[in-house]
Amino acid sequence: MTSPLIAGLAVAAAALAGRYSIQAWQAFKARPPTARMRKFYEGGFQPKMTRREAALILGVRESTPADKVREAHRRVMVANHPDAGGSHYLASKINEAKDVLLGKTKSSDSAF
Repeated sequence: MTSPLIAGLAVAAAALAGRYSIQAWQAFKARPPTARMRKFYEGGFQPKMTRREAALILGVRESTPADKVREAHRRVMVANHPDAGGSHYLASKINEAKDVLLGKTKSSDSAF
């Protein structure tokens, strides 16, 4: 006699939980987008590369030591090397970023 009552309560609880979760999901989807921390820099390139832009390209801080800059350059270059299907333009920008952070700037800008 109590088993149908318990089964009925379980079904009612499951239905109520399902209804609440559907309402919560719809409210979550309808909320306005907020500014989130992005992992990657979404902007374009500056005409003349700055230390800030170079640091953003390599994913390091502007005050990073030279050995960490070289390590970050190697890591980013492996992912974007032209011989591995990467872009020549991006590779030149990555190299330029390394040169800017290491203080080896040339008189001319990027090759592109």
